[in-house]
Amino acid sequence: MVIQTTSVTSLKNTHFTNYFGEFSYNNIKEELFFGYEPKPLKDNRSFLFATPEKAILDLLYLYPFYNSEKEIENLRLDDCFMREELDIGRLRNYLALFKNKALDKRVGLLLKLYGYD
Repeated sequence: MVIQTTSVTSLKNTHFTNYFGEFSYNNIKEELFFGYEPKPLKDNRSFLFATPEKAILDLLYLYPFYNSEKEIENLRLDDCFMREELDIGRLRNYLALFKNKALDKRVGLLLKLYGYD
């Protein structure tokens, strides 16, 4: 079950709850706005959704307490996706753009957990 929907923004952080659920907007640097694909709506508008690889990096960047293999395992990411569909090249390319050693370490733990080391 989805407990909270997290989005990234160049604006300040905010959090709210309504009938549809809990929503969190977290600030990231403008240079980290990449890796998003438009998803069309029926009314000719669209939303930008992160690729799976960018979503994982944003999550680990915004929530640094996922800093052990056990904490990352507790995320309960889809095992089949992580082992068979995750684009490791894209993940590594995006990771290099973050230029963040702590994030590099957390991603290393994630890759080890899913057998990419």
